Amino acid sequence: MPSKSKRSLQDVVGKETYTVWVDMLRELVPDGRTHRLSVVIAGMLQYATAVAEKLDEDELEEDSVASSLINANEMDPDQLKRELHDVVKKVFRDADVAFDRVSKRGDQYSIADEAYNEYFSWYDYPWD
Repeated sequence: MPSKSKRSLQDVVGKETYTVWVDMLRELVPDGRTHRLSVVIAGMLQYATAVAEKLDEDELEEDSVASSLINANEMDPDQLKRELHDVVKKVFRDADVAFDRVSKRGDQYSIADEAYNEYFSWYDYPWD
């Protein structure tokens, strides 16, 4: 059995915010549309990144969630997934909901993967 990650977004955003996020996912994910849920997750990651960037980098552990978020701006979506997937997986696990889905045609897809793409396109505007 794979070991469960001890890394959590709660380490960055605090218990109160994290609890609200878990409650939101528990309610929204079962009947939610991936294209909407992925933006919610990306927003959570953007918020956590903003909080992490206000921390003193010299006091952060190298493998901390905050450090991963701070370095996210230098990563592509695949690198971000490798760096933060344990954290995203944990928030879904804490909410007791799944991020993997199967379409009516039998195609597999992931709310988490779409969230990483949304995170990277957060500031991309078609009119810019």
